[in-house]
Amino acid sequence: MSHIQLTAAAIARPTVEGDAVAHYMRSDFITLADHFCVHEARAAFLSLLNNDDIPGHVFVVAGKQLRGILSVRKLLQESDPGESIRHLMDPVPFRVRPDDGRHELIALLNEHSAELVPVVEKGELVGCLMEREIAHLVSDEVTEDVQRQGATLPLEQPYLETSPVTLWKKRSVWLLLLFVAEAYTSSVLQHFEEALESAIALAFFIPLLIGTGGNSGTQITSTLVRAMALGEVRLRDMGRVIRKEATTSLMIAVTLGLAGCFRAWMMGIGPEITLIVSLTLVCITLWSAIVSSVIPMVLKRVGIDPAVVSAPFIATLIDGTGLIIYFKIAQYFLGLN
Repeated sequence: MSHIQLTAAAIARPTVEGDAVAHYMRSDFITLADHFCVHEARAAFLSLLNNDDIPGHVFVVAGKQLRGILSVRKLLQESDPGESIRHLMDPVPFRVRPDDGRHELIALLNEHSAELVPVVEKGELVGCLMEREIAHLVSDEVTEDVQRQGATLPLEQPYLETSPVTLWKKRSVWLLLLFVAEAYTSSVLQHFEEALESAIALAFFIPLLIGTGGNSGTQITSTLVRAMALGEVRLRDMGRVIRKEATTSLMIAVTLGLAGCFRAWMMGIGPEITLIVSLTLVCITLWSAIVSSVIPMVLKRVGIDPAVVSAPFIATLIDGTGLIIYFKIAQYFLGLN
């Protein structure tokens, strides 16, 4: 009975979520029995090649149990044809299950460099991911993160194949939530109506201030969420992240504060309002750095995908809180109650 195995491409896959490994894995891979010598393994490998797509690695198995990964280059260059391939194979850096998600696999890929990923179920090798499948999986994960950060639920189909009704369902949920969150911005303006009436010039700078806070938060969140997805940042790094972003934002805040002074001077605004606007720019930029650094990591800790902390969500949060900071500073310097 032959111990050479070429798994059938027609093996049925279970119905799984679209982001599960089984959705991407292939089953037309080559395996070689671990008791083969180099000569037997070469002959077996060459007999199983059925196209010009030559793999760089093959699996070494005992029955269906995975034992290691063998470099094809090492197999073909070995000078001793009688040597066992057990001495040539490398250990498997990691393995995944068919129902593992993309996110878990990408985290493993960031820790271990691998061109071939075995998929094992109940101890048996059932599939694999090669370079093409890995690239496809990573591309889908990046696309989903981008869509989530744009305040929309991920699309299951290509954009042009997605109906307007589906797009409405995907987008309207987030937009309704953001609408409710934005409503408190109007409440803040209403609460500080007296301050606005006392110094109408304060109103001129509201779009500038809340826009700056939102833009700063968006920059930090986008960078941090991506770093978390790549496994570069974890919850234990929160202190370092806050210090790094606070230091960076302080330098940015001073730069924006000086720009605010120049803008107020060009508009002919008095020194009190100029001071208020400049100081508010500094405070909002620092506040934005703290919020944008902490929220994604806290959500990750409680099991929520940090990618849902989208740019619109951060901007909406900072809009309202930034206005409170602005008017509180104005009340202090203008002597308002």
